[in-house]
Amino acid sequence: MGTHRRPRQRATGGGRARTAATLTLAGAATAAGLGGTGHADPQPTAAQVRARVDKLYQEAEVATEKYNGTKEKADAAEQRLEDLRDEAARKEDRLNTAREALGSVAAAQYRSGGLDPALQLALSSDPDRYLDGAAFAERAGSRQSAAVGRVRKELRDIEQLRGAARVEVASLKSRRAELRRHRETVNSKLEAARRLLSRLTAEERAGVGEATADGAPRASRAASAGPREGLATSAQAPNSRAAAAVAYAYRKLGSPYVWGATGPNAFDCSGLTQAAYRAAGISLPRTTYAQIDTGRRVSRSELLPGDLVFFYSGISHVGIYVGNGRMIHAPNPSAPVRVAPVDEMPFAGAARVA
Repeated sequence: MGTHRRPRQRATGGGRARTAATLTLAGAATAAGLGGTGHADPQPTAAQVRARVDKLYQEAEVATEKYNGTKEKADAAEQRLEDLRDEAARKEDRLNTAREALGSVAAAQYRSGGLDPALQLALSSDPDRYLDGAAFAERAGSRQSAAVGRVRKELRDIEQLRGAARVEVASLKSRRAELRRHRETVNSKLEAARRLLSRLTAEERAGVGEATADGAPRASRAASAGPREGLATSAQAPNSRAAAAVAYAYRKLGSPYVWGATGPNAFDCSGLTQAAYRAAGISLPRTTYAQIDTGRRVSRSELLPGDLVFFYSGISHVGIYVGNGRMIHAPNPSAPVRVAPVDEMPFAGAARVA
């Protein structure tokens, strides 16, 4: 019986070993199937990464322009709120003055004793003097009514100002929440672009922004265009203000792109055009979609140096035309302010503001 049990024990042990081995092999096969090259996502090519990064930069720029527009509105709401608070403070000063005047009249009446006017006349030893005093009292009463009216008016005005201030506070709170959302969107897009770029070699990363989506090289100019070219282009501008804007843009070649920046050392696309025309004495709105409605629209065939050129269907990018089919613009975080061909992006329109 002992010899009979031992083989069965060996058989049982061998079965367990075989089962464990089978499970181990199955697990290894499963792991290989899940983590192996057969089921892994293929690595994108450098051209695909560049195309995706360009798309992310465009989406970030759309969010940037929304951020710029919201910030402009938030700044305006903050200024209105400050003005309302200043005006309320002035009204409260006037209210305090009116209250003091009303208090003086009330105190004088209290000191007079407040006897019935007919009785005062009957008891007066000098009726003529009394009648003169009664006329003065009547005038004082009129002044008191006027003082009361002033107090009431100041109170109404202050309450209206406080109501307007509450509206502006609510508007400002909403704008700030919107700013946070746009900021988060921009940062998430830029972070996604950075992660994609980290997959490329240094040489491949240097090509981002220099190639089209299909990988073909662009005929963009270097950021170090010489001052003579800038002077020549400015001379071709239709007037002195357009020439000044173009000259400013040339001086800023090589400046970094920073979203939300308006200079003097870094810019986003609409920040550059706004700063260039500010230097020329013209105030432009902050965003691309507002700038395109400034001045008058011109066709692509009518472009002159200094014209603003806009891109994409959502009017999310802008540059300054400098002649010969080229513009100066702040592209995206991968490239500084530079000269580039107008046809490197989908053309959406142009405006002449000078």
